[in-house]
Amino acid sequence: MASGQQGGARRAEFGARPALAAGRPGQGQKQEHLAQWMDRHSNLPLADQQRALANEPGFRDLPPQTQQAMRNRLTQLNNMPPDQRRRLLEHTEAMERLTMPQRQQVRGAMQEYRALPIDRRRMVARAFRDLREMPQPQRQAILSSPGFRGQFSDQERETLSSLLAVEPYIPAQHPIYPPPYVK
Repeated sequence: MASGQQGGARRAEFGARPALAAGRPGQGQKQEHLAQWMDRHSNLPLADQQRALANEPGFRDLPPQTQQAMRNRLTQLNNMPPDQRRRLLEHTEAMERLTMPQRQQVRGAMQEYRALPIDRRRMVARAFRDLREMPQPQRQAILSSPGFRGQFSDQERETLSSLLAVEPYIPAQHPIYPPPYVK
């Protein structure tokens, strides 16, 4: 699954949460990403995948609630339609490539976005999709325009600015951005 540094020991992530110890420093073991693990185990029934997960190095060293969360996540992945699972795995892979400050920046922008009321989220998502296609100077001109200021609150424009700042880190078909709203 994914690699990251934590407490001097190498750790892996299942989804975006710390999980399996994929090896100890000096052992030279390669770490597997979630998408690779799922590909390798996709031909197995869920029960066999659960057993394979339990046999991953370091899994039994995790707190029981973390082990259960990982089992639940595996079940959730298996219950998703293939396209949704693929998008989630792509997002997870993209997040794994980010540095810790970049991940924190993305998470902060997403928290701002999720804090908006659902109807405003749709408006912000639509504006984000439109603005991400524009060059930076044009984005800034639109964000500062009186028409845009009249359509979006200061908080919504700040959220848009935060999302646009992390835009290079967000996959283009990110699953949390709804499709264009059709009336």
